[in-house]
Amino acid sequence: MNTDTLPGARTLALVAVLFAVAPIPVAGSGYYIGVLSRVLLFALFALALNIVFGHNDQLFLFMGGLGGIGAYTTALVADTVGVTAWLALPVAALLCGGIALSVSWISARRRFTVILISILTLNLQLVFTEVFVGARDLTGGSTGFPYELFSLSGVAETAGVPTPVVLYYVILAFLIAGMVLYIWLINSKYGMAFEAIREDETAAESIGIDVVRYKTIAGFVAGVIIGIAGTLLAREATYITPSIFTFLAVDVIALVVLIVGGIRQTYGPIVGAVVVEAIEAALSNYAANWRAAIFGALLIVLFLYFRSGVIVTVRDVLDDDVLPGGGSGGQPVETEAD
Repeated sequence: MNTDTLPGARTLALVAVLFAVAPIPVAGSGYYIGVLSRVLLFALFALALNIVFGHNDQLFLFMGGLGGIGAYTTALVADTVGVTAWLALPVAALLCGGIALSVSWISARRRFTVILISILTLNLQLVFTEVFVGARDLTGGSTGFPYELFSLSGVAETAGVPTPVVLYYVILAFLIAGMVLYIWLINSKYGMAFEAIREDETAAESIGIDVVRYKTIAGFVAGVIIGIAGTLLAREATYITPSIFTFLAVDVIALVVLIVGGIRQTYGPIVGAVVVEAIEAALSNYAANWRAAIFGALLIVLFLYFRSGVIVTVRDVLDDDVLPGGGSGGQPVETEAD
């Protein structure tokens, strides 16, 4: 990767290699491949949230609903038109991007605060869930329907690996593409505009920044990523049902992942997804009956002692060790590509 056009390209390449070799020790275990796939999926959801919330103060709480629209639309378009899901996916992603763009445009034009945006999108989440359940002729109602969105068995047979492994690498490809887009975005004029708007919208407008335009761009990009992530989530589950697109199943996890990893940190979504999914997997294996209680307690500890996110905390500790008195003093640190 060219470090002139994409700052931090070498770091991103290293991350891609690490995730590329991660399935090798556990390739024979469907369970661990599933855990790794969920790490990538929720890193993708949190990446979208980092763009729209971390850099633009638009707290989207309808990521589950948007992800569901992406999955249902991809399946229904593929079946209705008779094309592969690969061709239907861009249609679904653009639809999700259009919905998110509309929400951002209305919110920016009406100068909604972050609280109002969260209330608006949470209500939309409830509406989408009701539609998923109520439109039985299209969605199969609360039971949904089994659907393999992308036929990967041919690739799996050719490569001599299980289909879930192929799906893992497909999800990884989308995550790396999303990271490239994110790093380019925050290091471009869009990133500078996002930062100015987040600091002070009125001051940003006074120097000629079109606040509505930049917020709607952020909403559109996040919506497209969420639509793709939702479709891949349904593919990983091999079943499209409203239960995998609820507020608790998607939005809460994505928000926790982003906060644990570090909001506005380039690799915050990935680090947060690794930490949260590792805790989830360990509790499911060794303390299933106490999973919810222990998971909640661990999250409280993380929020108390890693309030700026794991990345910032670790960086501060390392800075203090190397240079006493260094570090950010627990204050949020702005995004860096490396």
